[in-house]
Amino acid sequence: MTARTATAVASLALALTVSACSNFYEVPIETPIQPKMDVTPFQRVLIAGFLAGGSEDVDANLETVRLLRSQLRSKSSLRVIDADVLPLLELANEQRADKGPDTGAPAGSGSNGSGSNGGGSNGGGSGSNGSTTAGGASALQAPAAPAATAGAKNAPKPGEAQHIRDEKDLQPLEGIFANVDFWKKIGEEYQNPLIVTGSVLFTAHARSGFVQREQEVIDQVGRRRVVPVRTYMERKGFILQPKFIFIDGRTGTTIYSESYKEEVLYSPQQATPALSSYFELMDRLVPSFLSTLSSQKIKGSRILMK
Repeated sequence: MTARTATAVASLALALTVSACSNFYEVPIETPIQPKMDVTPFQRVLIAGFLAGGSEDVDANLETVRLLRSQLRSKSSLRVIDADVLPLLELANEQRADKGPDTGAPAGSGSNGSGSNGGGSNGGGSGSNGSTTAGGASALQAPAAPAATAGAKNAPKPGEAQHIRDEKDLQPLEGIFANVDFWKKIGEEYQNPLIVTGSVLFTAHARSGFVQREQEVIDQVGRRRVVPVRTYMERKGFILQPKFIFIDGRTGTTIYSESYKEEVLYSPQQATPALSSYFELMDRLVPSFLSTLSSQKIKGSRILMK
């Protein structure tokens, strides 16, 4: 029996089996997915707060904390702690100010501070670069002082919170996540829970280009058809970039982190509030966030014959 004949016989047998089965029924099934991290050492979880920035139309810190707490209450075995949301941006600015600016090399060093251009080993004489002051620094060094503090030019003043506009503004403040003593103190205050923190950037976005859309047309004989049409369009929307950081409240150390990025664009005729766009984008990310902490189930179905 050739392979082609065997295939034909098998197909015929399958067809007879299907025809003999008069009843078909659908069986729902659930496939469990194990969590990405082990949370068995913890009984409680604290959604502490986030470094939030971007659009000022949405308080991304407060809204993210509220949303994640609500989701964990119903879909996680961990007890969610009700606590005030940390003003993490203000705290990060304070910690940054306490460390002081990164001033780089001290004034007076370099080719203009001493040596052959300084007029002597003590820097007290005069030379080709001019006379020196009583402190031994060259008089020509005075204009260079702003350059020494260039790293602190954008630092906030005491009591002033820096608004985060983009990732560049966020980077200098992320040192708060590595402050072990700070997070350990927070953990001790709430009985050593799993702490969830991180950053959330929710920024307005615009893009121009050709977009394919469906358009209904009527042909010469009056029949309606839907055809794809490419149209140049300027669309506006938002980009959501959260980074979730999971910290052990017992030690203050980071045990896991994960970053996401989602984007939504709307046609010029569609006016969508910023808050609605925020929740639309978060809905896409929440399942992945939940799968980090607890086992999830993917629901599906199978068709069985009787």
